[in-house]
Amino acid sequence: MKRIVLFVLTNLAVLFVISITLRLLGVDRIMNQSGGLNFNALLVMSLVMGFAGSLISLFLSKWMAKRSVGAHVIEAPSNATEQWLFNTVKRQADQAGIGMPEIAIYDSPDINAFATGWNRNNALVAVSTGLMNNMTQDEAEAVLGHEVSHVANGDMVTLTLIQGVVNTFVIFFSRIIGYFVDRVIFKNERGEGMGFFITTMIAQLVLGIFASMIVMWFSRYREFHADTGGATLAGRHKMIAALERLKLNQEQADLPKSVAAFGISGGGGLSRLFMTHPPLEERIEALRRAV
Repeated sequence: MKRIVLFVLTNLAVLFVISITLRLLGVDRIMNQSGGLNFNALLVMSLVMGFAGSLISLFLSKWMAKRSVGAHVIEAPSNATEQWLFNTVKRQADQAGIGMPEIAIYDSPDINAFATGWNRNNALVAVSTGLMNNMTQDEAEAVLGHEVSHVANGDMVTLTLIQGVVNTFVIFFSRIIGYFVDRVIFKNERGEGMGFFITTMIAQLVLGIFASMIVMWFSRYREFHADTGGATLAGRHKMIAALERLKLNQEQADLPKSVAAFGISGGGGLSRLFMTHPPLEERIEALRRAV
C-alpha cells in the first residue's frame, strides 16, 4: 500500500509544481492567434507534463520510500535476522531473474512490506519490524516473494505508464474546463485570465482524484499476480498462511469504520474504488482455487 500511495501523492505534487512553474514562466500558452484553444499544442503539452510527472515520481520512488518510513538499508547483515532477510531475498531474486534489490527494515508495529524502484535491477524491498516480530519465517518468506514478484513483473514501470496516460487526460481536460469557465462565466475574451488559472487547478485536482481510481484498480489487479508469484517463490501454503496472518491481524486491530476502507483487508461499496489492495478474503480464495 505504501508503494502506491507514495507514488500517487508524489505524482500529484510534481504535476502541481510543474503546472504552477509553467504558468509563472508563461510557457504554457495554449491559445491560437484568434484566442481559441490550440488543441494540438494543448495535447503535446499535456503529454509532456503528464509523463514528466509520472517518470519523476518513478525515479524518486526509492528515495521517497526510504525517507518517508525512515528505512534502514542493510549494507552488510549484522545479525541473524538481517542475514536471513538477505539470503531469502537473494535466493528469490535469483529465481525471479532480477538483480539483487536493496533490503531495508523500518520501525513500525504494522505487519507490512513494500517494493519499489525504477527498474527490475535497481529496486528496494522493505519490511517493517512488526512483520519480522509477528510472522513466522515461512510467512515472512511468502511476503518477501510477493514483493520480489512485484519487481520481477515490472509493476512500477507499468504503473508509471498508466499514470502518465491518465495524467495526460487530466491536464488536457482540466485546461478545456478552465478555458470554458474563463470565457463563458468570467467573460474573459483577452486570453487566459485568473478564472482560467484557478478553475484549471481545481479541475486538475478533482479529475486527478477520479483518475486515481484507475491507478488503484491496476494496483488491485496486480496484487493477485504478485500473490501468485509469491506462491511460486515460497510455496502456495506459505503465501496463504501469510495472507491469513494479515487477515487475523486486521480483524484484531478493529479499525474504526471511518478508516477501515483503507486497511489492507479493504472494504466495500464506493470505498473499494480507492483501495490499493483487494480484500484479503478474495486473495486467499484466488490462491486456493489456483491449480
